[in-house]
Amino acid sequence: MKKKLVMALVLSMSLGLAACGSTSSESSGSEDTEETVEESTEETEETEAEDAGEEESADEAEDAETVAVMTYEEYAAAELDTQVCVETYVQATQSWWDDTITAYTQDEDGAYFLYNMTCSEEDAELLVPGTKIIVTGYKSEWSGEVEIIDATFEFADDGDSYVAEALDVTDLLADESLEDYQNQFVSFTGMTVEPSTDADGNEVAFLYNWDGSGEAGSNCDLYFNVSVNGETYNFTVESYLCGEDTEVYQTVTELEVGDVIDMEGFLYWYEGVNPHITSVTVVG
Repeated sequence: MKKKLVMALVLSMSLGLAACGSTSSESSGSEDTEETVEESTEETEETEAEDAGEEESADEAEDAETVAVMTYEEYAAAELDTQVCVETYVQATQSWWDDTITAYTQDEDGAYFLYNMTCSEEDAELLVPGTKIIVTGYKSEWSGEVEIIDATFEFADDGDSYVAEALDVTDLLADESLEDYQNQFVSFTGMTVEPSTDADGNEVAFLYNWDGSGEAGSNCDLYFNVSVNGETYNFTVESYLCGEDTEVYQTVTELEVGDVIDMEGFLYWYEGVNPHITSVTVVG
C-alpha cells in the first residue's frame, strides 16, 4: 500500500515536472523569437537610415557641384582651378575632333577661350558665330592664357544672338592693360612686317611652325613678326582655326618684309600677347 502510494506520488511529481519543463522551453523559444525580430527590425531601420544618409550626402555633393551662371566680372575674379559657369556667344571654333571642340566665345563684357570642350560632331556644326551657349567647366591657365577646360555646354533656348565687333587695341600693345582684353575679337592697324629667321638662317616674312620646321602643304601654323611704335610682336595664324585653304593663310604666305598691314583676330596669350589672326589686309 505504501509502495503504491509512493509510486503514485512519484508519478504525479514526474508528470508535473515534465509539464513545467515544457512550459519553460516554449516560453524561452518565444522570447528568443521576439529578440530576433527586434534585432532584425533594428538592423533594417539602421540600414534604411544609412541609405537615407548616403542619398542625402549624394544630393548635397550634387548641389555643391552646381554653380550659378556668372557675370564676366565674377568669372574674372574666380580663383584658378575652380568650377565656373558662364553664358556666352560663339565667335569662332577650331576644328572638331574626338568629340571635343575649342571655341572662341564672347559677350558684351568679356571673352572666354573654351579649350577642348566636350561636343558631338552634330552639335559642332551648330556652333556658328552668334550662337548662345551655357558653359560649365574649370577656370585654368596655361603659359599666361586663361581658359576654361574640362567643359560641357548646352544651347540656350532664348533665341538671343551676339557677334562682337573688332576692338582696335593697337595702341594698347605695349600697355599692361592689354591683358584685360584677353581672348576678345580685336584689330591691329598700320603694323609693319618684320623679318623672321628660318631653319637655314635666312630672313623671311613668316615661318611654318614657330621654329620654321614646317613646310607648305602640311597645314602648319604660321608665325610672323610685326612692329608698331618701335616694338616687335609675334602673331600667329592658327591652322585649326584658319587652315591653308583660307584667305588669311594664303595672304600671310604672300607677305614680304616691310609690308604694312591691318589685322583682325582673337587676343590669345602665350608667354605674352600672341593673337590668333583671322584676317590680314596689306595697306602699304
